[in-house]
Amino acid sequence: MQNTVTPTHCPYCALQCGMNLTPAPDGTVEVSERTDFPVNRGALCGKGRTAPAVLSSRVRLTSPLVRSEAGALVPASWDEALDRIADGLRRTRAEHGADAVGVFGGGGLTNEKAYGLGKFARVVLGTSQIDYNGRFCMSSAAAAGTRAFGLDRGLPFPLEDVPRTGCVILVGSNPAETMPPSLRYFTELRENGGTLIVVDPRRTRTAEQADLHLAPRPGTDLALALGLLHLIVAEGRTDEAYIRERTVGWEETRAAAMAHWPEYVERITGVSVPELREAVRLFCEPEAAMVLTARGPEQQSKGTDTVGAWINLCLATGRAGRPLSGYGCLTGQGNGQGGREHGQKADQLPGYRKLTDPAARAHVAGVWGVDPDTLPGPGRSAYELLDALGTDIRSLLLMGSNPVVSAPRAAHVEERIRALDFLAVCDVVLSETAALADVVLPVTQWAEETGTTTNLEGRVLLRRRAVAPPEGVRSDLEVLHALAARLGGERGLEKGFPTDPEEVFEELRRASAGGPADYSGITYRRLAEENGVFWPCPAPADAPPATAGTGVHPGTPRLFLDRFATEDGRARFAPVSHRAIAEEPDDEYPVLLTTGRVVAQYQSGAQTRRVDELNAAAPGPFVELHPRLAERLGAAEGDPVAVVSRRGRAVAPARITTAIRPDTVFMPFHWAGEGRANTLTNPALDPTSRMPEFKACAVRVEAVGGMQPGPRA
Repeated sequence: MQNTVTPTHCPYCALQCGMNLTPAPDGTVEVSERTDFPVNRGALCGKGRTAPAVLSSRVRLTSPLVRSEAGALVPASWDEALDRIADGLRRTRAEHGADAVGVFGGGGLTNEKAYGLGKFARVVLGTSQIDYNGRFCMSSAAAAGTRAFGLDRGLPFPLEDVPRTGCVILVGSNPAETMPPSLRYFTELRENGGTLIVVDPRRTRTAEQADLHLAPRPGTDLALALGLLHLIVAEGRTDEAYIRERTVGWEETRAAAMAHWPEYVERITGVSVPELREAVRLFCEPEAAMVLTARGPEQQSKGTDTVGAWINLCLATGRAGRPLSGYGCLTGQGNGQGGREHGQKADQLPGYRKLTDPAARAHVAGVWGVDPDTLPGPGRSAYELLDALGTDIRSLLLMGSNPVVSAPRAAHVEERIRALDFLAVCDVVLSETAALADVVLPVTQWAEETGTTTNLEGRVLLRRRAVAPPEGVRSDLEVLHALAARLGGERGLEKGFPTDPEEVFEELRRASAGGPADYSGITYRRLAEENGVFWPCPAPADAPPATAGTGVHPGTPRLFLDRFATEDGRARFAPVSHRAIAEEPDDEYPVLLTTGRVVAQYQSGAQTRRVDELNAAAPGPFVELHPRLAERLGAAEGDPVAVVSRRGRAVAPARITTAIRPDTVFMPFHWAGEGRANTLTNPALDPTSRMPEFKACAVRVEAVGGMQPGPRA
């Protein structure tokens, strides 16, 4: 084996850090720094450094599996497995209709696979029932950004702008653990004289580095933003000229904010009035500033309005659509951005087009060679789709997701999955969800395939194949091609599902052309030569498809500098008011639960829990609680405690710390079994984004085993 060095990108978070891969003589793959990629500049976290461990046949799937008559998953040939999937999906369609077949995708799929999956659902299966786990990531920020600016892109500016601004308010984000290589940007911000404000109910590793840490009660971020805007108005810190020239809706928004006076907000959030005033001073005094949100304010039943309230701060102070200023979302999943731009989301077509827009339907249908009237309309959002399994939806094709661990009200979701007539899963490993399937297909992963992803900046990147997959493993694109051949009858539908990722990308370019997320000026060659290209990047109007995108348009690193993407070019304020979370504490459930991640694990843990080094660093779940709460329980460090909500019970060791509020407990959500945090979480949905309320629900904490509890907590 030649020691060929392949420049590529990490398979995990949305930083999509650059790395080099080199196959070693013993069959392993070595990771080394890739300093030419500007996002991480060579830095990698433990997950990135150990990512090749999941390439090992010791931990990953290498053969199709089918459910035997005895109920076990047993190895099978590819033809047998594919035939079973086609038969299962065909039978459901014949007996119950096209919408009885569901499709559930993942935010880690490449753009090519996400595009192919959306096309497959709508053209081959004819179902409207498709969504993906990225709905649980940044859908609230996407909805709020689209409402305010007319366009959603995680960051409308590159990360390199962060250290050069004057102040950053980081809301509900802990990059020190979720995307460690990005922390240097905030460190450099402070070294350059800027200030960092962190909003988080926990004193995280990120909050420890902040100039000001605001620790609101979970679920009150909306009230906090409104209180800050009230003070901005009261202290005369608004940019009236900017408001007149570049926005609409200010009068209603100002009136809503003025109803949230500081003392009222202090009672709701627990953040003191002096802290509110200091935050306003730090944010407003420099010439430029940013607000960056993440899952904290977004994963709420009012997440869209909450993000909108933080965007209002930027608009009221003239901090959007200007150099080194603006609002951005730190999206989490590796291709959470691209995954929704190109067709996995229930209401969208490729290019971030609306499925309900007749012109969008006509354009995409033309690229696909189908009648626009045959395209189904919008379907259910992710949780609603999962909730309908076994009733309205009888069969499910699932790619690259593990909802048994990652979905809210996870025990219920597991029940619904078990109630299906038929489940087919394509995955790299035998996840908890795959273990319930009728057919499991082993598919290629990041280092074994070429494809594109789009990072949190909107930078489209080329991941390169570095090693061959094990014998018996095929790509998701090959799976879609084979199923289209089996389900398409005499229509020859498989021709629309090529197995070459570059060929798929060429079609994606045409499908996205003219859309909000226009990739038509981007080619594999450009991506290889330029180290990524920011969308939108339209092709020249007069260029033929074979030559379009050869460098005419430079891409768009910074959005909105001249105008916003609305019809009149003006940003929209969101006149919002505080409202309670869906489930407030009461006598029976007096404590709030919030969930999140730890540095050594990723998402549902399906892959990282198979890496020895990462398991040594984070071997299992825990319950983080304040010493006062622990004392009432009679719990010592490491004692098992139970957290109980209206949806179920989880048990994990206590981790006692003053870094969390006394009225709140925290659990990471990476594990299955009795410590599964999402057994507890509330699926109450945001009315706009359909985001579940992962970040706040009412629980009680109980002693377990021989502990002698005090009064119930």
